[in-house]
Amino acid sequence: MSISQYLLLFFAVILGGVIGFGLQKYERNHLKIVLAFSGAFLLGISVLHLMPAVYVQQKEQAGLWILLGFFIQLALEQLSTGVEHGHVHAHPHAPRGFAIQVMIGLCLHAFLEGMPLSGYEQVHTAHDHSGHAEHHLLYGVVLHKAPAAFALVMLLLSSQFKKAAVICCLLVFASMSPLGALLTQFIGVNQGTFSILLAVVIGSFLHIATTILFESGESKHHRVSWGKLAAIVVGVALSMLTML
Repeated sequence: MSISQYLLLFFAVILGGVIGFGLQKYERNHLKIVLAFSGAFLLGISVLHLMPAVYVQQKEQAGLWILLGFFIQLALEQLSTGVEHGHVHAHPHAPRGFAIQVMIGLCLHAFLEGMPLSGYEQVHTAHDHSGHAEHHLLYGVVLHKAPAAFALVMLLLSSQFKKAAVICCLLVFASMSPLGALLTQFIGVNQGTFSILLAVVIGSFLHIATTILFESGESKHHRVSWGKLAAIVVGVALSMLTML
């Protein structure tokens, strides 16, 4: 990964957190449309780009690693309560212990997600015949980290944390994915291990994307609004355009 990619990964989270500070009272329907777009894009790049790359490397074992990632994400959500989806499930004035629990879950998730980033290009090149390897994994991480940072800041503020403490938590969260990428780059992980890490992250992505899309609907009527449906179509279409 280049310096600019590390910076993008870090400052996308900071931007989401800054928006959280500025919009302590926000329109949830607007956020749901943004989330529907990000979930659709995440699902699209996972199926169109990331899964083919790991199946080239891992063959039939790729599915096992993807399933592992799916259930790891399910376990992590026992701590984070789904804040990585961009949702704030806590009630106003949530206990500080709950907010810290969420913070730990998010940081573990972000660190795991960052680990295959530094080796994605070499894994992607194994099945890419276009002569270049775009960083689709980075796009996916960035696109859902900003809403997660937004939700984290909202949760910490509602838990009566001081702004200085919220800023520190935001900086720690923003550092997790870059630190995961730096670790694997520093220790020199081989291509096969990178593909396993990528498969685990794909499982996490699939859980996040499908949860976002399921939650996009109106629970009482089992339907998706036209605005959310348009956001989903645009997200999938954009992921398809990255194949060109």
